[in-house]
Amino acid sequence: MSKVIQTKNLSKSYGKTQVLKNIDLTIEEGEFTAIMGPSGSGKTTLMNTLGAIDAFNGGDVWIEGKLLLDLKKKALREFRQKRMGFIFQDYNLLDTLTVKENILLPLSLQKTPALEMEQRLAKLVEALNIESIIHQYPSEISGGQKQRTAAARALITNPAIVFADEPTGALDSRSATQLLEQIQLLNSTLKTTILMITHDPYAASYCRRVIFLRDGKIVNEMFKGEQSEKEFFDRILTIQSVIGGERR
Repeated sequence: MSKVIQTKNLSKSYGKTQVLKNIDLTIEEGEFTAIMGPSGSGKTTLMNTLGAIDAFNGGDVWIEGKLLLDLKKKALREFRQKRMGFIFQDYNLLDTLTVKENILLPLSLQKTPALEMEQRLAKLVEALNIESIIHQYPSEISGGQKQRTAAARALITNPAIVFADEPTGALDSRSATQLLEQIQLLNSTLKTTILMITHDPYAASYCRRVIFLRDGKIVNEMFKGEQSEKEFFDRILTIQSVIGGERR
């Protein structure tokens, strides 16, 4: 498998406060990985740094073999648009656009041919079970449907990596389970690489790998292997109780 993300001595500071401390990380193609840790451990900062949303102060980051520091501002912006997808806790949908228009927006900005857009859309809305709502507006659908719409928008460009920041944080347990099951299925069928930031051990149990941060450093990691979600969940809880962290 090829490396989608690789970092070496990645560091990030805000003023005199060092948030990320010499992180070495590799994410392989097709992995579904969770980043966990207590508040202030650097989870979201790490995602924003890897996603080129935020600059970093030291070390190197490669995405699909491209060194981010080598990319000029315009090239970096285009690379993010084409090769990265983002799912946020607050959905970030445009209220004036329908579900379909929200999903297709990234392809519209890239001037993708209409037939190709429709073909990609059909596959994703079926996989995420949102065919029946594509002509509705965000104000007319549930939180779970909004998050699945956001997931479809992140996946519509066939990105190399999808970053998900607390995607189940605003959902009830039933909607969260449905979303996690569908993301897990998309990961296994489309081989999409997904990096999810979460404080929730239940959400993390759907991943194949969990990386634990504390005080800006990687302090532990574990792999699911052949374990069930329940078995993996129990192991995650054990590690979380040692390093600290919120529980949902």
